[in-house]
Amino acid sequence: MKKLGKKGSKIWIVIPAYNEEKVIGKVIDSLKKEGFQNILVVNDCSTDKTKEVVKNKKVKIYNHIINRGLGGALNTGISAALKNGAKIIATCDADGQHDPKDVKRTVEFLQKENLDVVIGSRLIDSKGMPFSRKAINSGASFLTKALFGVYSTDTQSGLRVFSRSAAEKINIRTNKMEVSSEIIKEIGRNKLKFKEIPIKAIYTDYSLEKGQTGGNAINIAYKLLLRRIMR
Repeated sequence: MKKLGKKGSKIWIVIPAYNEEKVIGKVIDSLKKEGFQNILVVNDCSTDKTKEVVKNKKVKIYNHIINRGLGGALNTGISAALKNGAKIIATCDADGQHDPKDVKRTVEFLQKENLDVVIGSRLIDSKGMPFSRKAINSGASFLTKALFGVYSTDTQSGLRVFSRSAAEKINIRTNKMEVSSEIIKEIGRNKLKFKEIPIKAIYTDYSLEKGQTGGNAINIAYKLLLRRIMR
């Protein structure tokens, strides 16, 4: 296991989690093996044993007393990481979809290139991603571009890395899944320097039960249109 050294003490991993008792422990362990010392889980009012599993892993946990959704969990997690002195904040899905080596590589790319934001894109090389997910994610990317003028190949990726100054500027106002496109909007609004790097798309029967569906995509599109009209 390669330690991240002194710089690693300022790197925080934020994991939003809802009913992830089956996999969250393995996700935390795999991140620790890559040298990440500061892991923060936002338990979004899970009804299973997510809270107990996370507590046993001895990482920071913040518990929502009501289910707020992905946006609410990310907002809580990023704000908490900033309060804990984070200089770099990475967000990571709780369902095991991200290779921890990709998380580390994305963090290192931000440091090396002196960027504000790095997004791990599953669509630069979409091998392993089911066609339905490709279609939904590609559609979300084009819609985000049309509404907010910023293009990312994978707006719905849960693997993102922010510098402290970028995280302080991004204003998350939505609570649900549309937060992913809102973050892209905020990157454009604040003129942040960002790049994408390719990451693996790891899908299991379990992870396919999570994330975007056709119904979710329609709801997200509707909410994004409202945001564009009201901004």
